[in-house]
Amino acid sequence: MRVQKKMTGAKSKVPLLVFLMGLWTKTKGGIEKMMTWDWLSWWPFWRQEKRLEQLIAEANANPKDVALQSALLAELNKHSPESVIKRFEQREHDVDSRGVAEYLRALVATNAIAEYLPDEQSGKPSALPSLLQELKQRASGNTDEPFLNPGISEKQPLHVMMVDPKVSNKSRFAQELISTILFTVAVGLVWIMGAAALQKYIGSLGGIGASGVGSSSSYTPKELNKEVMPEKNVKTFKDVKGCDDAKQELVEVVEYLKNPSKFTRLGGKLPKGILLTGAPGTGKTLLAKAIAGEAGVPFFYRAGSEFEEMFVGVGARRVRSLFQAAKKKAPCIIFIDEIDAVGSTRKQWEGHTKKTLHQLLVEMDGFEQNEGIILMAATNLPDILDPALTRPGRFDRHIVVPNPDVRGRQEILELYLQDKPLAEDVDVKSIARGTPGFNGADLANLVNIAAIKAAVEGLDKLTATELEYAKDRILMGTERKTMFISEESKKLTAYHESGHAIVAFNTEGAHPIHKATIMPRGSALGMVTQLPSNDETSISKKQLLARLDVCMGGRVAEELIFGQDHVTTGASSDLHTATELAQYMVSNCGMSDAIGPVNIKERPSSEMQSRIDAEVVKLLREAYDRVKALLKKQAGILNFYPTGGTMDHEKALHALANALLEYETLSSEEIKRILLPYREGRLPEPQVEQEEEGELVLA
Repeated sequence: MRVQKKMTGAKSKVPLLVFLMGLWTKTKGGIEKMMTWDWLSWWPFWRQEKRLEQLIAEANANPKDVALQSALLAELNKHSPESVIKRFEQREHDVDSRGVAEYLRALVATNAIAEYLPDEQSGKPSALPSLLQELKQRASGNTDEPFLNPGISEKQPLHVMMVDPKVSNKSRFAQELISTILFTVAVGLVWIMGAAALQKYIGSLGGIGASGVGSSSSYTPKELNKEVMPEKNVKTFKDVKGCDDAKQELVEVVEYLKNPSKFTRLGGKLPKGILLTGAPGTGKTLLAKAIAGEAGVPFFYRAGSEFEEMFVGVGARRVRSLFQAAKKKAPCIIFIDEIDAVGSTRKQWEGHTKKTLHQLLVEMDGFEQNEGIILMAATNLPDILDPALTRPGRFDRHIVVPNPDVRGRQEILELYLQDKPLAEDVDVKSIARGTPGFNGADLANLVNIAAIKAAVEGLDKLTATELEYAKDRILMGTERKTMFISEESKKLTAYHESGHAIVAFNTEGAHPIHKATIMPRGSALGMVTQLPSNDETSISKKQLLARLDVCMGGRVAEELIFGQDHVTTGASSDLHTATELAQYMVSNCGMSDAIGPVNIKERPSSEMQSRIDAEVVKLLREAYDRVKALLKKQAGILNFYPTGGTMDHEKALHALANALLEYETLSSEEIKRILLPYREGRLPEPQVEQEEEGELVLA
């Protein structure tokens, strides 16, 4: 798989490289073309080049004009005396005394005059008289005889010089220099832009970045070379509510970070690692930040998923970098959130992917407690962590952060509501009692939803109505007011939910009813929500059986009112919940006489699975029979429930269903006022006297 990814990446780079090569070629051609433009005419040497070209063109066009020839020879002498000699000896242009003077000046400048001087060693006579005679004839206009007859002897050889008269050597050198500089600058700019584009392109493909294109560092994963810096943290223990027991266990860690000598003077050592476990949203990360803020030490935060990368060895390097940076900032706290991403149990077939965990284990053994580094980690799944990670000497202290109790929920709500304007009808304690099982994140979400609702309504303060709306939205889902429901479907839903409510109201061990509604919420057409009166620490068998009965209430009510042939699929969710609950009772809790007090493993034998299935069906069938007997018209004393009395639950079912059809949503108090007369033996029909603000008022 890795080879295929590399080949795919190489193929994806080919178009980019072709594009860069084409851009390079175009740039070079453009620079060469720019050299022919007039945009450099303001430079002095460029003006001289232009003037020389103009003189050559005019002199060639008028070979008989001695003034133009003399002016050209004078200008050429400034740049290339060799060109003057060549042009003069071609005898194609007329010259005067000024032209002859320029020729002599060129001979002296190039030291060509030495050929006409006498040589005493070889006995060569002076050729100056003949040269002057010929120059005189040339100046007078006699051009019939050849000039000096060059090449007639070794003493007078033929001089041939390949010089372009249009461009002198100095001008050509300057032009080549400027062209080279401009080309180098252009190529450098193209290289830099291409490198940046290539880095961005490769990074978008494989999640890698580059510090230099073309080197091995170009394939370094993102942020690998980034310096590890501690997080800015302002949280303290005042910001942590609802987990007082966990805070108390961590107070000594704060004391150690503030005053290490207090512990080390007697040889005491704190744990190297502290593992925070608990359900999501209980405040594990907040608790770790509060420790660092309380002690005033640097706080290094990393998530477990940040270490893992598609490249082997990257995670291990990041672990090393993290611990190296922490040692420089000691005393400090290292916090690794969701450590199960890298610390899960190792298996033989995936050993090559666990180098990050191996490096973490080595680093935890690589520092002593007296170095002032506290390693903290949080996870929702402590059971899947590797035993080598949780042994003493590494994460040897485990702290459970549970869901807050009623007092903790009240403190959390007060914390989130302290900066919001509240109406006088808001009872924080009542809201805390009505939200059992909520954690800190749920309560923060509740307050936020209520604040948004109040802002949409245009209110100046947060009222109890908005908080109740937020609680219902979390428990039951968002209302779907625009959903079309037929009258027949609405009636069936009303009787279904009434069956749940009546069974919950008349079954001992069932949770109290919070609200019943036939308004569609989320994916449900209606629902009955129940809330425990107190925080539950353990659940009895009677309470679990009561839950089974409540789940069966809706299905049985449909059968009694509409007939068995008209039962709908609306009870499928209730049956699913009841089946899982019965399975849990038999397999995990040992609440079956036939199976016994045994905890069944995940994969039991076929014989044991058959026995479990039989017990599950038995529990569900018994719950169905109890609920059916409860909802049928009964006369006399009911032996199933200790409430006793003469009851007619069938009429109560009709009364509650009609109230739901009329009002759509009923609170627990309204449901009690409808059902209580039937429970006490009285059979009056509930008469609606008036409707005040959507509440049901009974006679």
